[in-house]
Amino acid sequence: MRIHLIALLMLSVLLTPALAADAPAPAGIIGGVGLTHLTVYDQRLAPDGLNSGSPHVHAITDEAYYILSGTGRVELHDVEHGLRTVELKPGQYLQFPPCTLHRIISTDHLVILAVMGNAGLAERGDARIYFGKAVDDNPDEFMRLVGLAKTKGLDGALERRDAAVKAYMGLMKLWETDRKAYSAELKRFTKVHLSAMENIKPKFADAVAQGPLHWGQVSQQRIEALPDAKPDYDAAFHDGQADLAYGMCGILRPVLSLKPVSDTRPQIAAPVTEP
Repeated sequence: MRIHLIALLMLSVLLTPALAADAPAPAGIIGGVGLTHLTVYDQRLAPDGLNSGSPHVHAITDEAYYILSGTGRVELHDVEHGLRTVELKPGQYLQFPPCTLHRIISTDHLVILAVMGNAGLAERGDARIYFGKAVDDNPDEFMRLVGLAKTKGLDGALERRDAAVKAYMGLMKLWETDRKAYSAELKRFTKVHLSAMENIKPKFADAVAQGPLHWGQVSQQRIEALPDAKPDYDAAFHDGQADLAYGMCGILRPVLSLKPVSDTRPQIAAPVTEP
């Protein structure tokens, strides 16, 4: 149990937070979601010959993709439906619920706007990369693999991805040859993550209360105030200059903080007088 907690704390440090701590009230992005510009890894092929991210799962967080450019596909696995594949091209939108193991594949420089529910908890600990049962049974090795992106940057992120895809190829083989074993392995892996997340429920509850629940309360207050209304926070923006992060699926440019628009008003120079 203690090892799981250490691993989760490590994940929280390694993965980019999506809830803006310093944004004007109401905190964060409209609705309490997380937004990330995502370029799927295509620096080198994974062990199965594809450009892709790491297969992983969330316990409680929904995720969505709006395709900005390029092409690709996403592989979705859940206990009820098994494997489903969705082709991705610009202008398309896809969303899926938690407990769905997923991997994004880029066939031509795939770039996505990723939208995450629950104040972006998918990037704050609610995610587990699939490395297979042997790694799940070895917490030290799991932590080493998860930490590769932090210790080695892009090379480490790709090394981590490759380790995940090697294990994932075994799961895909089970889908083709033994559906009963495939289902059992998918259930096992999902249960590992769900059990680990149970230990940090207060952290998740707090993030949700400050994000989507807070926005819901603000909206309810606006309704009750009708016909009177006025802006209850300043217009805010993100300048697009986010630091890069090497996430599970690719290179991330997350929207981490917002600035009030009033901070951008141009300074008016004093008039120049003739001598």
